[in-house]
Amino acid sequence: MKAEILKAIEENKDRFYEISAYIGANPELGHEEFKACKILTDELKKHNFNVEIGTAGLPTAFEATFDSGKPGATIGIMSEYDALPELGHACGHNLIGTMGIAAGIGLSKVLSETGGKVVVYGTPAEETKGGKVTMAEQGIFDHLDVAMMVHPLSQYEKSGASLAMDAIQFEFFGKAAHAAASPHEGINALDAVIQTFNSINALRQHITPDARIHGVIPEGGKAANIVPDYAVAQFYVRASSRSYLNELVEKVKKCAEGAALQTGATMEWSNYEFSYDDMITNEELSNVFNDTLIELGVNPEEINERSEGTGSLDMGNVSQVAPSIHPYVKICDEPFACHTHGFREAALSNQGKDAMILGAKTMAVTGYKILTNPELLQTIKAEFEKNKR
Repeated sequence: MKAEILKAIEENKDRFYEISAYIGANPELGHEEFKACKILTDELKKHNFNVEIGTAGLPTAFEATFDSGKPGATIGIMSEYDALPELGHACGHNLIGTMGIAAGIGLSKVLSETGGKVVVYGTPAEETKGGKVTMAEQGIFDHLDVAMMVHPLSQYEKSGASLAMDAIQFEFFGKAAHAAASPHEGINALDAVIQTFNSINALRQHITPDARIHGVIPEGGKAANIVPDYAVAQFYVRASSRSYLNELVEKVKKCAEGAALQTGATMEWSNYEFSYDDMITNEELSNVFNDTLIELGVNPEEINERSEGTGSLDMGNVSQVAPSIHPYVKICDEPFACHTHGFREAALSNQGKDAMILGAKTMAVTGYKILTNPELLQTIKAEFEKNKR
């Protein structure tokens, strides 16, 4: 049956190349991925998936199910397909989206023998407001036995951890005045923003090494001779666990509250983007994926450990409700970083497309191993229950 999976993906390889190239040539921002959503779901329909578009109230999200009608595990595979402003698919989501449907299609060809079902999820806006966050909150992934996705990178890396993240905005309201003629009549909202940054800089000495706080000032006044009556600071606050992040966010809020008191301004805070939970890699599931990658020809010495705490993923929210992995496949020989022009070109290259096919095959065969080994699935679930927060 493993051979059937590989054959199905190989026979459709040229079409998967076309789809990834089309998405790459038509980059769409988060929640605007209508072209990508259509071409991906149209292909799934051709392979007899039951497709629903608009999952969780998100117009460009989808849920595509192939159900054998027989008892068995439910394998979830994630697809991403949003692009970056100006850079296009510089994170390789044209490959991720196509890889997800290719894996689902390959696995579907043996479900009549294995039982169970495979569900491919179209998850929009990973780069901004994280479609998986909304979908996880609405219980879309709760019924999954395992969840997988594969990301392109400049090297092979195992699934690892990610940082939980809150996006916090502070708005300060002061009182305008002429900065030369009557500064004493004003309340400087920009001073409150600057004092917030200073307080947070002092706080950094007393936070754990895994945590990160970084911010910008998108609004700081209109003219130098007017005391700013409105100013805004935005921060990403990150930590390796949701529990510690919650503590840290409260401290950051205290910094802003103190700044408002010192300057006489008033302050309002809000989350300006969705919150991401930390990624909890299921090591048993990860081992199956890595072993399969080696079986398909990758030198085990090329598979690196994931650097801890390098960023935040909305896959983290999925990992809180289902055993999950988020490994990486190599798409280029140059050490291009994601979100660069070089990485975008790599994601459009033939090497990138071949890596996409390898990732799809590895996910599909991993799913097959789980469907045909109940003891393995129980081990994966036991680990999930042990590590669940």
